[in-house]
Amino acid sequence: MNRFRRLSIAVAVLGCGLGALGADAADRSQAVTAVAQGDPDCRKLGDFYWEIGDAKGVLASGAVGTEYSASSEMKIASASKFVWGAYFLEKIGRNNKPTADQLSYLEMRSGYTKLNPFKCLFSKTGDECLSKGENGERVSADVGRFSYSGGHDQKLLQVLGLGRLNAAELTSEVMGYIGRDINLSYAQAQPAGGMKGTPAAYGQFLRKILSGQLRMHDFLGYAPVATQGGNAAFSPAPWPWHYSINHWIEDDPQGDGAFSSPGLMGFYPWISADKTTYGIVARQKLSKTAYVESAVCGRKLRQAWMRGQ
Repeated sequence: MNRFRRLSIAVAVLGCGLGALGADAADRSQAVTAVAQGDPDCRKLGDFYWEIGDAKGVLASGAVGTEYSASSEMKIASASKFVWGAYFLEKIGRNNKPTADQLSYLEMRSGYTKLNPFKCLFSKTGDECLSKGENGERVSADVGRFSYSGGHDQKLLQVLGLGRLNAAELTSEVMGYIGRDINLSYAQAQPAGGMKGTPAAYGQFLRKILSGQLRMHDFLGYAPVATQGGNAAFSPAPWPWHYSINHWIEDDPQGDGAFSSPGLMGFYPWISADKTTYGIVARQKLSKTAYVESAVCGRKLRQAWMRGQ
């Protein structure tokens, strides 16, 4: 049985539960499924799992191939940033906003741009990671300018007095604010890229944002900064997106304003610009372009859902 046949069967099973959601949701699900199965930009991903939902739950989902499902655990890489940003907002308290200095870390303008995460593979704590090579150095020319790097979050971890924590302790700290019912955890003590988890768990996190249980709901797109142009040093995104509190704003001329946090190996979560739906493209692939390819496919899935045809 080929992978597209398996996808069709999975969607047919899913369709049995769509009656309660109405014909509109069924049409939307079919539209997304058609794109996931047939669009060239999605087919090039190989195997992947996708999911779209709202604050109440999953509205539609499917898989191309057999490698991934909602329960597949994988490294989510830079999708960890979204979680760290949400944690920080909970940590500072309901009545507080990030200070200008704190925003410089959360919006990648602090100047800590020399982090090499591979040098931290055997580091037990965040402090130890920063002590490796040039990881803890501040680049004066990058201060005040957007420059994408995990070093900003790594230094903020230390500034918050959490640098001594190992991966398990950091998991306990962060998920204590995000929700211990969500099965996300740190494989390394690196807040910008060290998490692992399942699409189901990450979807639960996104639903907490949509429902307003997490403050990130009100800070999506907050105080955006340009990632390309005169006051930007480096961006891995090929589009002129803006950046907010540990998440991207997909507001390029062809974009739809969604809020996202693509991971290096292709794990791509998003929240729609109107904050009504979320989505995930989930896979794990070692490739320099995996995150871009997942974002392109994910955008098409999102568009199909919005059009519903």
